[in-house]
Amino acid sequence: MSTEVVVAGADVWKVYGSGDTEVRALAGLNLTIHRGEMVAVMGPSGCGKTTFLNCFSGLDDITRGTVTLEGVNIHALPDRAKSEFRARRMGFVFQSYNLLPVLSAAENVELPLLISGTAPAEARERSVTILRELGLGDRATFRPAELSGGQQQRVSLARALVANPAIVWADEPTGNLDEEGSVQVTTLLRELNLRHHQTMVVVTHDPDVAAKCDRTYAMRDGRFAP
Repeated sequence: MSTEVVVAGADVWKVYGSGDTEVRALAGLNLTIHRGEMVAVMGPSGCGKTTFLNCFSGLDDITRGTVTLEGVNIHALPDRAKSEFRARRMGFVFQSYNLLPVLSAAENVELPLLISGTAPAEARERSVTILRELGLGDRATFRPAELSGGQQQRVSLARALVANPAIVWADEPTGNLDEEGSVQVTTLLRELNLRHHQTMVVVTHDPDVAAKCDRTYAMRDGRFAP
């Protein structure tokens, strides 16, 4: 494992409301994730897993503390700079796939590249190349509705990886899949992590998914269990 730190969180809090209505969604989280690690964050529903992902990736603000990605304090960035930094250095995989239904697999995958200013021809070439690597070379022109759940999630994963991000955040990536699809996607995540030395954080309630990871943080009531 590399000693290079990709993500570091120090005393991270996320508090909703105040006084008697205060809810501590995150309560002083500390963690360090190194280059090439695949880390699971597990816990029961409502424990703060998705809030953790949103706050550590900059999708949501934090109440106090610091989160750095490759040494950049992401919550100190203005909103536009934060969005641009997130687009360049992070990839996301969601339970619901979040694919645009009117676009083909290749068009969905190339979107992050086009948004970041990559030339269309290069974006399409990189999109098709990674789809081929994920076993979807013959599905590049298919729209999401023409693909199985497992195939849609692989397209989502291709989109997350196409820009060579520093980290991929995966929120319940197998939550909408049957057992076979879940095994395929979990195995693929680990293969890509090892093959490309791709840093990944996987939020999951599934112990089989967590078992594929290098380390697991267990969450309860907004804290990591000791």
